[in-house]
Amino acid sequence: MLFSRAQIGVLLLGMCLPVLPAADHRTKSPASDAEYRVDANLVIVPVSVTDAQNHPITGLTRANFRVFDGGVEQRIVQLTRDETPMAVGLVFDTSLSMASQLQAARAAAASFLATANPEDEFFLVEFQDQAQITQSFTNDPRDIGTRLAQTRAKGHTALLDAVRLGIDHVRKSSKPRKALLVLSDGGDNHSRFTERELAALVRESDVLIYSMGVSKPARKFLPEQAGDGQELLEAVTRQSGGRLYVVDEHNGLAEVAARIGQELHNRYVLSYAPSNERSDGKYHKVQVKVTPPEGVPGLQVSWRPGYVDPGL
Repeated sequence: MLFSRAQIGVLLLGMCLPVLPAADHRTKSPASDAEYRVDANLVIVPVSVTDAQNHPITGLTRANFRVFDGGVEQRIVQLTRDETPMAVGLVFDTSLSMASQLQAARAAAASFLATANPEDEFFLVEFQDQAQITQSFTNDPRDIGTRLAQTRAKGHTALLDAVRLGIDHVRKSSKPRKALLVLSDGGDNHSRFTERELAALVRESDVLIYSMGVSKPARKFLPEQAGDGQELLEAVTRQSGGRLYVVDEHNGLAEVAARIGQELHNRYVLSYAPSNERSDGKYHKVQVKVTPPEGVPGLQVSWRPGYVDPGL
């Protein structure tokens, strides 16, 4: 971001939709040397843009983006690329239903970690009957790989508890950007945390969540899981501004994991001052539209769908 810690103030939705308190300062647009004077609350929206094959699209300018707040189009003050260091938690399913996919999931984690920047840090949450942090913050991705080599599949699936634990832990990091990558076949049959409670936590947090959902469980070892597994993962990721990638249990895991890593390191950040000034403490829906560059059809765009205004 191009704002100081003092200017940022209260971070409502962190990496995805923070709102900056009123200020009188000057910023420079990356598209121009002209200064733009800001005398309003800025909403900052990180946006991911990929092509139909999920490759990140780079080189876009403000002219390619349109943003709507409560259905009203806003003037984009600034567009930057977010290249700041990040903290990432791998939320790794080691329940019995993952028995046939465990080796492929380890390879996927390795592919994701290979995209890391030197300043990034990582931690590992494993979950079966319970979720636990089995590797705390480390700057060396090999620490994660060493721990994952020891994993064994057993027990039930406490997915919701694991995501909650991941959010709580990653928010302890001093890194400016925070994210989770969930590797699971989806579903939940052993959490104490509910879907509604997790949705509220995700909505209020500053954590971006990506998920890799394995589409074909090998066998049904356990009782029926609560709800559809992929729908559960989709709901969690969409609310955070991330994406769910559904892959075959034997193919595509490592490739998709690498692309997620690239996408996390190639996000745009657009800023706007809401034209309808308000401090109502309510939830505001945000929509982002992107005009594709010539010759690049089928863009996929993801962002957090809204934010809570700070109120008076």
